Amino acid sequence: MSSDRVLPNQRPRREGLTTASHDWTAVKAGTLVEKQTLVTIDADATVEDACEVLLKNGITSAPVYDNNRKLYVGMFDYGDLMTYILLLLKKMEVPLEDQTMEMRDLIQRTSKSQNVPVKLASDLSGKDPFCMVTAETRLGSVVHDFGAGIHRVAVMDAQENMMGILSQSSTLDYLMRHLSEYPQLQPVMQKSLQQCGLTNGKVLSVNGEEKVLDALISMSTHGVSSLAVLDEQGMLLGNISMTDIKHIMKNLRTSWLWISCFQLVCKIRLSHGVESGEDQYPILDVNVKSTFGYTLSKLQATKAHRMWVVNDSGCAVGVVSLTDVFRVLSGLIDE
Repeated sequence: MSSDRVLPNQRPRREGLTTASHDWTAVKAGTLVEKQTLVTIDADATVEDACEVLLKNGITSAPVYDNNRKLYVGMFDYGDLMTYILLLLKKMEVPLEDQTMEMRDLIQRTSKSQNVPVKLASDLSGKDPFCMVTAETRLGSVVHDFGAGIHRVAVMDAQENMMGILSQSSTLDYLMRHLSEYPQLQPVMQKSLQQCGLTNGKVLSVNGEEKVLDALISMSTHGVSSLAVLDEQGMLLGNISMTDIKHIMKNLRTSWLWISCFQLVCKIRLSHGVESGEDQYPILDVNVKSTFGYTLSKLQATKAHRMWVVNDSGCAVGVVSLTDVFRVLSGLIDE
């Protein structure tokens, strides 16, 4: 990346007219995954072993590779794991007409307590289809995809080998680390969430006293990956997400499915403090008056996928997801 700077008296140029070194939309997808170590999951590995791969590598998803067919057959993430758990516990029913052959095989195996290969569970949630882009694809195009709700894309080289996975989170991290090189992004960073139209998102929540399993069912029903945990007065106590399943799967703490959501929040904060030496786990919230840039910085620092928007009383009144963030950035490209 060039270190050239825009001179103070140089007028900011619009997207599409900037020089290549300063046009963030022109960055090639391949350059963003150059140093990435690609982690894959064997298609015949069990769901439990696949989960262990995610845990061991500290990632939320990985491509599933079928060695026999010599091709990638999908992605496996915590959303798929959540759906798998709900099917396993018979807490979720899928109409027969909506069941794929793989899902029928999976349901049959779980009913007989047989091991389930991860190839049957990849893309099981149906929320995150396996998408691919070439290494030459411009970042502007990927941002459009992310703004439309795609959470990650596989980046392929000219020989159709997978170079890495480009996610909403890793793209946000790149943009924030290189923000000084893209002066055309500065104006939107100074805008408030309200000015960006990001304070009216519907807050899907769960009462702190409800069971974790009920929260998972609610997430699956509403097709979301996270819920705000509120007290009786609507005050934000914390957050429960699909990725919290990793704490349940670690050491097979399945009993955690039946504790309250607030208890889970407390247990996660405690384990986070023990592992990292920090006294507290950050509550993922911003104020309605927070700037877009501050919100992005907090998303980057916490590696969270969403921030709950609270008013001055601490009540949750909205939510800003990474998809919302990329929708705003996508709008800049079309200006």
